[in-house]
Amino acid sequence: MSANIKNYIENKCEEILIKVGIKKGQVILDFGCGVGNYTIPAAKIIGNNGKIFALDESESKLMELSRRVKSAGLNNIKIINTSGKLSFELEDMSVDVILLYDIFWYFPLGNPNLSKLLKEIYRVSKANALISVYPEHIEIEKLKQEIEGSGFYFQNRFSGDIIHESEPEKSQILNFRK
Repeated sequence: MSANIKNYIENKCEEILIKVGIKKGQVILDFGCGVGNYTIPAAKIIGNNGKIFALDESESKLMELSRRVKSAGLNNIKIINTSGKLSFELEDMSVDVILLYDIFWYFPLGNPNLSKLLKEIYRVSKANALISVYPEHIEIEKLKQEIEGSGFYFQNRFSGDIIHESEPEKSQILNFRK
């Protein structure tokens, strides 16, 4: 991938995250972060006073993320291999923003792991935390009901070009609050 395309993707992801509500100094959990298409731009937005916990179960994706973090000179990202576990070694009510982007093919509706994930998200979320969801590969309105049934309330919907697997596509992001 050329440097121009990488810069476009990073800038587009940063633009999306600013619209979503990411701000300087926040603590973010990027669950299912992959290679960090949203992790890296979020780290730049929150600055050195913020912190990102980047979680994924794929060792190869986390290694690529680690390389990208070093290359970008970022020191506000903690990379965590979940090994598929749905319990996070984070304190209760310690996170300002949670990104659940393009993870729902792992957590289909009706799967008990989706409920476990949402309970854990609720546990680590601060009061009024932002839960930002990119609902790819799932029935959106039913997912919205599932999230609301887990104690979160719907805030807004962002529609437009979203980066999905390093490509722009028309889609939407749903934002919830605790």
